[in-house]
Amino acid sequence: MTKVLVLHSVSIVRSALAALLRSEGGFDVASAGWRTAARQAESLKPDVTVVDLDCPGASATLGAGAGSAGPLPESSPALLVLATPGAPGSLRRGVRAEARGYVDKDGSPGRLVRAVRKVAAGERFVDASLASALLDADVVPLSPRELSVLARAAEGDSIAEIAHALHLASGTVRNYMAAATRKTGARNRIDAIRISQKAGWV
Repeated sequence: MTKVLVLHSVSIVRSALAALLRSEGGFDVASAGWRTAARQAESLKPDVTVVDLDCPGASATLGAGAGSAGPLPESSPALLVLATPGAPGSLRRGVRAEARGYVDKDGSPGRLVRAVRKVAAGERFVDASLASALLDADVVPLSPRELSVLARAAEGDSIAEIAHALHLASGTVRNYMAAATRKTGARNRIDAIRISQKAGWV
């Protein structure tokens, strides 16, 4: 039985995706939002985690650097991301998080099922519609920690909340925020978030 964890910010969407996978048989499926992702991962110990990269909060959950899974356990399972060709920045984040599979959200449900099976078997899966977008994806100018801080800020977290969540000093969070603002060419923090979201980095 392949254990799958579906992460999505919208309850009805993650429930629908979980139901789809359960209907195929051979899958033990759980679903969660970002805040409970780590707890669900520890409980289920999934073989594959399916994540929609276009959802707010995905950056903070996945982390932004290679081998990093944000609040997910260090022994996190193979990642399979749902994405669209029009958001190359999101695809680049998937690459940095070492995702094993990429499924086009405009594709058929059967593609998702096939992708989960392949990734669970240790293989890679990339929808053809996403392949060229992956190659064209711009290099993200922000460091993994800057992306994590900016992603939390995009969710409305205060400096103190970000510092607590990421185990950093408030001054350090401000420094990361300032660096992200400078690197994106933004006028301020709000502008940096807007630019980064448009590029699909957070």
